[in-house]
Amino acid sequence: MKQTTQNKLKVNNLQIETLDSSHFEDVIQLGNTVHGDGYLDLDAIQSVLNKSIKGNLNCSFVIYDNKNLVGFRLTFAPEKWDIDKWCTPDLWGIPINEVCYFKCNTVDENYRGQKVGRKLLEASIDVAKKMGAKAGVCHTWMQSPGNIAYHYFIGCGGEFVKKHPNRWFEDGQNGYNCILCGYDCHCDALEMILKFK
Repeated sequence: MKQTTQNKLKVNNLQIETLDSSHFEDVIQLGNTVHGDGYLDLDAIQSVLNKSIKGNLNCSFVIYDNKNLVGFRLTFAPEKWDIDKWCTPDLWGIPINEVCYFKCNTVDENYRGQKVGRKLLEASIDVAKKMGAKAGVCHTWMQSPGNIAYHYFIGCGGEFVKKHPNRWFEDGQNGYNCILCGYDCHCDALEMILKFK
């Protein structure tokens, strides 16, 4: 795989790096701890990395405290992801080829409330803009405690697009064990768009 040209950044005492294969084990472990077993595996994270890279840029990031992974932001580059039945591009107001996809933002519970997620999002947006993106779409998890995922994304400037009931049901039938529902996941998603300034 082509190496990216981005450098490591320091945020407070935490270190942000672009996602690469050396991070896979840590990302899979944290992802499955936070979201439920089967959320990520080696094939899934390799696919994410492939969709994150456009040219010599990578818009997915990890953040470490010394050698401990404390968060990651998985983002698909514009034109590197599939528009599926959970997306309604006619409501976005931005051409599809100018939209990245915010797949996942995950922060270790011990580091939440410290703007770790926002720093990761800002890093992804900065690179996505260099790739030609003018906005990013995501599906927020409505059943997150206190619907924190929705409130976080609204606080970052995101706008509601559409509600999608049972968004992760099919994933549950394919091995994803939702931390709330188990394999019979009936969690809903809010499709949202964040237009870049």
